[in-house]
Amino acid sequence: MIQKWVLKAIVQKIISFLPYSQRINYFFQKYVTKGVFLSDAYFEDRLEHARHHIGAWERFSDGAPLRSTLELGAGWYPVVPIAMFLYGAEEIRTADITLLTNAGHLRTTLRKFLEYADQGKLEVFVPARPERLETLRQLAAEGDRPDFEALTQALHIRYLVQDARRLHLPDGSIDLVHSNNTFEHIYPEILSGILREFRRIARPGGVQSHFIDLSDHFAHFDTSINIYHFLRFSPAAWAWIDNSVQPLNRLRIPDYRRLYREAGLPITEENLRPGDLDALRKVPVHPFFQTNTEAENAVSHGYFFSKMEK
Repeated sequence: MIQKWVLKAIVQKIISFLPYSQRINYFFQKYVTKGVFLSDAYFEDRLEHARHHIGAWERFSDGAPLRSTLELGAGWYPVVPIAMFLYGAEEIRTADITLLTNAGHLRTTLRKFLEYADQGKLEVFVPARPERLETLRQLAAEGDRPDFEALTQALHIRYLVQDARRLHLPDGSIDLVHSNNTFEHIYPEILSGILREFRRIARPGGVQSHFIDLSDHFAHFDTSINIYHFLRFSPAAWAWIDNSVQPLNRLRIPDYRRLYREAGLPITEENLRPGDLDALRKVPVHPFFQTNTEAENAVSHGYFFSKMEK
């Protein structure tokens, strides 16, 4: 029997060669893998990221109020941007090469926020301003009438459908730059340019907060493999498996440190999950990765926080 991860890899590889590949992949994930619904687990995961980003701002910023934010990787549901709105940010931008969301997804996200607020669960993650929460209630009460533009304008969110290496933003204009589960989907030669652009747009005294998932994402779908499974393949073999719909760069933690260093971005603090050495040792790691220590290869997830120097 073919393993689930192999089937998914084949399907995504085929989709990657088709026109409108992102749209086709959306329907594949919606109706086959059931991966695009706003579940409580996904919502809370994103709220947890928002909590860490806001916490980083409060710990590392120069004490000024948070005014402008930029998220890399917009996704289908704007959980973190709406959390930034509730926190009080005035100019909230989210950048991606493709616009994945729509008015329906925004309304779904609003309703989920209100559900958590009414149950007293939202305050665990985000200190929401009462007047901003009231804005969410007013928008939700209008049903399907506000269109995408009206919703984003009311929420102070602006979607930038641009190459993040060349953002149409002034130098030093963003207080907080953040991302969740995005860097691992970007090839290093592109990520290098994005990090340099982030250094340019970040305000001196501002903060950057990025969460990286260094695990094999096929293992999220197929429990027959572990999160280090993709380290067994050579770069040439992985190029056959990987796809442009949901690519994985397989970078390890020393690679991200090097990219930061080359981009001139400081790493003020790391918050890393060490992973599972026993699970790693069950995988015949390809020599390509053996220049790293086992501990470096085993890191499964991590935050990089940067305090931008004045």
